[in-house]
Amino acid sequence: MTDSTRRSGADEPYPYAYGGGAGYPDPPAYQPQQPVTTPSGVTVWPGDGSGGGSGSGGNGAGEDGGAFASEGAHGGGGRRRARVSRPVALIAAVAAVSALVGGGAAALVTNATQKSDTTVSTPVVNANSTSHSGVSAVAAAVSPSIVEVSASGTSGQSTGSGVVITSGGEIITNNHVVSGADAIKVTFSDGSKKTATVVGTDSKKDLALIKVEGASGLKAASLGDSSKVAVGDQVVAIGSPEGLTGTVTSGIVSALDRDVTVSTDQGQGQDGQGPGGGGQWPFEFGGGRYNGDVGSSTTTYKAIQTDASLNPGNSGGALINMSGQVIGINSAMYSAASGQNSSSAGSVGLGFSIPVNTVKSDLASLRAGGSDSNT
Repeated sequence: MTDSTRRSGADEPYPYAYGGGAGYPDPPAYQPQQPVTTPSGVTVWPGDGSGGGSGSGGNGAGEDGGAFASEGAHGGGGRRRARVSRPVALIAAVAAVSALVGGGAAALVTNATQKSDTTVSTPVVNANSTSHSGVSAVAAAVSPSIVEVSASGTSGQSTGSGVVITSGGEIITNNHVVSGADAIKVTFSDGSKKTATVVGTDSKKDLALIKVEGASGLKAASLGDSSKVAVGDQVVAIGSPEGLTGTVTSGIVSALDRDVTVSTDQGQGQDGQGPGGGGQWPFEFGGGRYNGDVGSSTTTYKAIQTDASLNPGNSGGALINMSGQVIGINSAMYSAASGQNSSSAGSVGLGFSIPVNTVKSDLASLRAGGSDSNT
């Protein structure tokens, strides 16, 4: 075999003679560099002088006398290493580095994709899910704690609502619902009925506490914090308008700290007189008079205004936030006067609730008989 790269007339010995000898360096002790396969499937042999050949990675020598990496011992057991021109070696090295960088970049992309798949989760909506949310969840959670209150006495019959606050049967309602009552019946969300008696009343706050006889294990409502209520908050109202037990409506908080004036006269006005309603609890607000004359003896309290639909029979029921907490006791709502045609009847989005913080601050007094017992 001849060295095609040797210059004419050069008398220096071939730099890597077979077997070594005097004046010649020994073969390198390290192992020959291994071939590298590029992403396109081409095998690149170190020192391959085939240039832009077939890319088969064979052992044939190119015009630069490419290295025979797999050649066995020859001429005294030495390994022949052909001189490789720098341009060809550089091309091979670049190809090898490119293959490694390309593979590394692909590995990084794959790793990033796999990491994203395992650390970023997207909620999956089950179209067939029957779980409650929003208003329906509030209604399902609080409805068992809301009752219908039917009171009868010499001044007539009224139908209102109430909120269970203890498992032993304590129920908060409006004073005007039970005022002057001789008998009180409570209807629960499951349709069962029990007798109740008045524990205490506070006509100045339009609140009353009644207790179901022989009750235990009732589901008490959770009382929230009305100081945290904001205008625009979504709310749910539950009560018995027109004697329709467990009616659920929703709306928002329209305003706070509204001055509402109601009567303190016993029998001045009662909610829902008889089946189908027809009676309205009179009140004054913002200089206007609604649902009749409040009389000469009145009281004014701060109320939460809401546009949730309230009608006669909702008095004493609950105004609830979206966390299922009672934030107010519904007490006054505008309704068209009885005797008008049905087209003008119904809620007009003007309702008021006694803040639950007022209720909580009055509980001790009500349990002791209420402020009315001292007058």
